[in-house]
Amino acid sequence: MNSTRQRDLFYEEQPELFDDAPTPVYRPDPDEVRAQLQRILTEARAAKTLPWEPRKAALYQTIFPQMTRCLPDDEAAQLRFEFETQLIRLKAA
Repeated sequence: MNSTRQRDLFYEEQPELFDDAPTPVYRPDPDEVRAQLQRILTEARAAKTLPWEPRKAALYQTIFPQMTRCLPDDEAAQLRFEFETQLIRLKAA
């Protein structure tokens, strides 16, 4: 019996697992990010005390600066400054 022929009976050709297709890159919509950041800031400005549970406040402290990265540098810096100012005010209350 021909071993090559027998191998063909059980061999199934597989598509290329690691093709050279470029990895898709996610780019956030700056307008949507800006709207989310403004919503968080508006909530903080309106509050007399920290309006979030400690876990959510910690999350905002982490992600707020990260979210500003898709905005122009001067706008991002201003939003981070305003957010930090509000956090300081709210934590002191």
